[in-house]
Amino acid sequence: MWFKNLQLYRLPTPWPIDLAKFEEQLARGPFVRCPSNQPLSRGWTPPREGGALVYALERQWLIALAVEQRLLPASVINEEVAERAAAITEQQGYAPGRKELRELRERVGEELLPRAFTRRRRTFVWLDPVGGWCGIDAASPAKAEEVIEHLRHCLDEFPLKPLHTQHSPQAAMADWLAGGEAPGGFSIDRDCELKAVGEEKAAVRYVRHPLGDEVGAEIKAHLAAGKLPTRLALTWSDRISFVLSEKLEVKRLAFLDLLKEEAEKNAERADEQFDADFALMTGEFSRFLPQLVEILGGEQAEAA
Repeated sequence: MWFKNLQLYRLPTPWPIDLAKFEEQLARGPFVRCPSNQPLSRGWTPPREGGALVYALERQWLIALAVEQRLLPASVINEEVAERAAAITEQQGYAPGRKELRELRERVGEELLPRAFTRRRRTFVWLDPVGGWCGIDAASPAKAEEVIEHLRHCLDEFPLKPLHTQHSPQAAMADWLAGGEAPGGFSIDRDCELKAVGEEKAAVRYVRHPLGDEVGAEIKAHLAAGKLPTRLALTWSDRISFVLSEKLEVKRLAFLDLLKEEAEKNAERADEQFDADFALMTGEFSRFLPQLVEILGGEQAEAA
């Protein structure tokens, strides 16, 4: 249940919707198994086995979007189309035209779809209606947008906006690397990526490599040559390690062993463990995210 990524968004503070109303509106789009004649199905599923659509603890909410997809590789369709096209050619004495091939491909896809295997995945969403945070455990904005789209489909109103800070993450990361340290309770770790802004997009990556001393001098030379950081590994207060991207994505989120041991001490059963993990994770988020925003110059005010 521990999040591995955070695509970050802001809600009004506080978000004026109560738990019962939120759950009632989510129920408009529950998950159902993918029908045999459809390539994809998505909907809300209880984040905790046997529980409600919204898991709530200490004014923090957790929801989960399930997506089931039928796997029908293009190579399988192409092979079947080629065999049928060859049979048609032999039968009528000439090859089928483009329109006939297009119709044949559509027909083959419809016939094979019900026999395709399915794959299911879940994306978790943390909502803090009091603090105004929405964090989606997705590695890419596209996966997060899939969740947001279904939320907008179900909710009467969903006043969500991306998180924007006064300083761009790229400019801030460049300053930290040039100075050799990150501000506040943050420290620079051992992963970094820099890219040139030219057409070739030349890139330099340091993976599990100490970024001080000689490497630090190299990085400063790359910065002076015009390369800019696109990813930088950081640790916050010896409690959370993560990679910050130029787009303000928090990736490879890892809660250090001390935190997980803390949660295990407070739980004896599986259900208690879920409660303890979620309480500890969201408690850390409520302290970590404001500090992350602070070192990026604070939150950008909305234009009048």
